[in-house]
Amino acid sequence: VQLQASGGGLVQAGGSLRLSCAASGSTFSSYDMGWFRQAPGKEREFVASIWWSLGNTYYANSVKGRFTMSRDSAKNTVFLQMNSLKPEDTAVYYCAAGLNRGATIQRLYEYWGQGTQVTVSS
Repeated sequence: VQLQASGGGLVQAGGSLRLSCAASGSTFSSYDMGWFRQAPGKEREFVASIWWSLGNTYYANSVKGRFTMSRDSAKNTVFLQMNSLKPEDTAVYYCAAGLNRGATIQRLYEYWGQGTQVTVSS
């Protein structure tokens, strides 16, 4: 399984970005897909996840109402639409995939992509 994250960049507070994670190497209908982030000096934390087959989504409280995770099964790609961005959203964002219904738990995700940097200026 390979995961390729993209879409990061520099944006002003209040702005929007859409991250993409292209997945390959498997059939993903049974997978959980997750987004995690790591800010400088902090541990990596859960952001959002989606159960590919049903589309059920879960969000960290810090992003609920601002971020939306979705998937495009035809393209084997998941997205993270980030609106109303805040400086505290600045981090490297990672996508992950797993068969263990990991939801918010990092260690249950077996595959990780490279990160994409999101920087929100105040």
